[in-house]
Amino acid sequence: MMLTWRWDFTWEVLPRLLWATLNTLFAAGVGYAIALVLGLLLALAQRTKWKLLTLAVREFVEFVRSTPLVLQIFFVFYVGPQFGITLPPWTSGIIAIGLHYAAYLSEVYRAGIEAVPRGQWEACRALNLSTRDTYFRAIIPQAMVPAVPGMGNYLVGILKDTPMLSVIGVTELMHTANAIGSENYRFLEPFTLVGLIFLFISLPTAGLVKLFERRLRSAIGP
Repeated sequence: MMLTWRWDFTWEVLPRLLWATLNTLFAAGVGYAIALVLGLLLALAQRTKWKLLTLAVREFVEFVRSTPLVLQIFFVFYVGPQFGITLPPWTSGIIAIGLHYAAYLSEVYRAGIEAVPRGQWEACRALNLSTRDTYFRAIIPQAMVPAVPGMGNYLVGILKDTPMLSVIGVTELMHTANAIGSENYRFLEPFTLVGLIFLFISLPTAGLVKLFERRLRSAIGP
């Protein structure tokens, strides 16, 4: 059987897919924002004087990184209600994807912080800076330079992982393409368009991350 591309069908389903793309970008953006903030908190929690807290956070990060994202999505959505936490699919998916990538970003932050020269820490102590000022005024800005490439990789990764949210009924891009294919018994056009849309999103995103990295290096210095 030969596969033939139907342009009329392509133009018919494209607006529906573009609308679903907005949902995908929303899920990825909110999930990544959660991951950025929570990842930094997890990284800092692993550097406290309280060994028990450090150990607990470290084990949590390793657990999240060692289990599949799709399992975590199922856990939040289906197991949460057994503990009295009932969330709609969108909220469950965004929380799961945010927690998952927070664990990975915490390692990126941690590596960046450890890359800051020891002399910078000693200078902060000599100036009698508080712990908060030491981190947020001196250490973290410098740690961002080596951390940005890894953060950019995970930004692209979170975009490509949003189709996993379709397993709990979130109407993102892949879920919509599959629905279109099931309704019309044609999967060639919708799935090809999904691949192209992800490509058109991921490539400029990667380019912007590289541009941001160069700007950051020039602003903060080598």
